[in-house]
Amino acid sequence: MGPRGLRGTVDCSRCASPAVTFLRYSGEHLCRDHFCESVERRVKRELRSQVDLRGGERIAVGMSGGKDSSVAASLVSQILANRRDVELVGVTVDEGIASYRPQGIVFAQRLCGRLGIEHHIVKYEATVGHTMDEVVQTDPGAIPCSYCGPFRRQALNLAARDVDADFVATGLNLDDTAQSILMNIARGDIEKLARLGPHEQVQPGLVPRLQPLRMIPEKEVYLYAMLRGIAFYDATCPYAERAQRGRFREILNRLEAESPGTRHAIVRGYDRIRPLLQAKYPPARLQACARCGEPTVNEICKACELRERLARMAASTESAASD
Repeated sequence: MGPRGLRGTVDCSRCASPAVTFLRYSGEHLCRDHFCESVERRVKRELRSQVDLRGGERIAVGMSGGKDSSVAASLVSQILANRRDVELVGVTVDEGIASYRPQGIVFAQRLCGRLGIEHHIVKYEATVGHTMDEVVQTDPGAIPCSYCGPFRRQALNLAARDVDADFVATGLNLDDTAQSILMNIARGDIEKLARLGPHEQVQPGLVPRLQPLRMIPEKEVYLYAMLRGIAFYDATCPYAERAQRGRFREILNRLEAESPGTRHAIVRGYDRIRPLLQAKYPPARLQACARCGEPTVNEICKACELRERLARMAASTESAASD
């Protein structure tokens, strides 16, 4: 434990102020100012390691209204505050989940207004032709995320291209990144492991991703938002409980509790082998999807495959109902 201050509080490891958090992986107690400074410094370093902005770029920030995307938007805006030659624009994907998404959109719009940036909304109804509520109703036996993942990636890419963005910044944090690494290793999907963001190579039709919160633990993102007064929609997608990612989240949380620093070790270890993976599995040659024209490795993109599956299931249901 660190030194004790007044009334039994623990002092910051860097000054005499009361600590607001204890970072088990580093052994530091940090006060409000030193904690926020630490997060801001790490995010700034991470962003600069991912992209060299020469001027004239436009960055679309994916904004759900939740803590991660709200903190990402706020920090990127703060880091680039003096860069008048770089423009930010907020983009929100509306999946069509009636009990969840509308309020998130409200928070995203408010934050964009506060930051003084444009805000655009892209709806699944326009890109997919179905809301996620309709998808779940049509295919109740499927894991909703298996649909939403491909649909979201396509919608965000379309929206980024529509606003002429050179990059898309997302709110993926350290926990998300470590979970993705473990999931792809467990599945044996080494090619997908090699393609995880942030993206260094630009492929035709795909807007490269930036991940400024990549080395910030989820709990620290939450605490930073609270300390800096960044309002966010604190809710969970009603379909998330059926996602496979939840099991990996539990595994990672247990590992981190037993061995603080495990999340950082997983991501840093991955970063060391990533060049080898990319050399073995270079970016695949993309072609236009035969259905929608979007970039894909196969003749038909995953989003269109899923759309056609939904169409077949809907037709089957209608046929059975009419018999």
